[in-house]
Amino acid sequence: MPAVNTVLVVGAGLAGTATAIRLAEAGVAVEIAEIKPDVAAIGSGITLQGNALRELRTLGVWEQVQEKGYAFDTTGIRAPDPNGTVVAEIADAKTGGPDLPAVMGMPRPELARILCERATGVGVKLRYGTTHTELRQDADGVDVTFADGSTGRYDLVVGADGIRSWTRRALGIDLETKSVGMGIWRAFGPRPASVTRTDLYYGGPSFIAGYCPTGEDSLYAYIVEPAQDRSTLTPDEQLAVMKELSRAYHGPWDEIRETLTDPGRVNYTWFGTHILPAPWNRGRAVLIGDAAHTCPPTIAQGGAQALEDAFVLTDLLLTREALDQDLWDALHARRLDRATAVVDASNQLARWQLEHVQGDAPALFRSIAQLTSRPA
Repeated sequence: MPAVNTVLVVGAGLAGTATAIRLAEAGVAVEIAEIKPDVAAIGSGITLQGNALRELRTLGVWEQVQEKGYAFDTTGIRAPDPNGTVVAEIADAKTGGPDLPAVMGMPRPELARILCERATGVGVKLRYGTTHTELRQDADGVDVTFADGSTGRYDLVVGADGIRSWTRRALGIDLETKSVGMGIWRAFGPRPASVTRTDLYYGGPSFIAGYCPTGEDSLYAYIVEPAQDRSTLTPDEQLAVMKELSRAYHGPWDEIRETLTDPGRVNYTWFGTHILPAPWNRGRAVLIGDAAHTCPPTIAQGGAQALEDAFVLTDLLLTREALDQDLWDALHARRLDRATAVVDASNQLARWQLEHVQGDAPALFRSIAQLTSRPA
């Protein structure tokens, strides 16, 4: 018997859908409450390293992910010179195993659609456009009131609702998300034929400029600058700023820049970081993914760590007979140190860029690959 029979998952991102799929496959009754109106509203592009692909394979969606994504096994380092000169090519570690690509890029909404379809296919009830307004716990369960006035009772509530988690606040957890001093411009658009992997341009007027192919016909491109208030800019002004910053970068950027025409495909956010000390649970409610730990996307591990959280949590829920302190202690033992190490590594690379230290970026990438190649 699993430790739970009924579960509410808050958030239809990677952590939430992965948790729901694994539990529902084992016969647990699962609902997902997602405040966004549909999966198309869930992000732009995502880079998935091998340990993320390994978890997606366990969820039964690898074939769809492989079809819709774009795989590659090297990362290029380019100079911010008039030619976008390639100065290094780094073989990416296959952290998911030798039979999976090292890295895959894909559109976030496409990945969300695949996971949500898998979830509904195994019996998960998906509720869009709503979230909880009240959580009331007792020794045996959690009574939940939703924004639409409906109610439900569950053995467990899983807060997988992201960096600004409403569940975290509802549980009274005061966790400060700190800026690391960087802001990122992102744009989603067509893939020029010259873009066949991630290339990173260090230096120039911005900390970093890069891109990742996300499909045969798509990519997302990004530029990282010192964090500043860009909230007063109109969409057209945001587009103009990103195009202007991109003019310092060449090679494939010259083609990408010409495709930056739609203000609706450009967004700007700050890099934030936090790690929730143990415990991640408050009674019969637990936080996972970005709700519990988040890091700047410098090593592209946010999605992978969310998936690993889901794997470990569901493994414990399905192999233990009681939702007790031993289960929570096992969760923290398996996840807290690893998630903290990944957050620290992400912040280390961010500090390296902020300080303009003449460090060894390839060496940093190799040490990070060693960290993430271990199974969760």
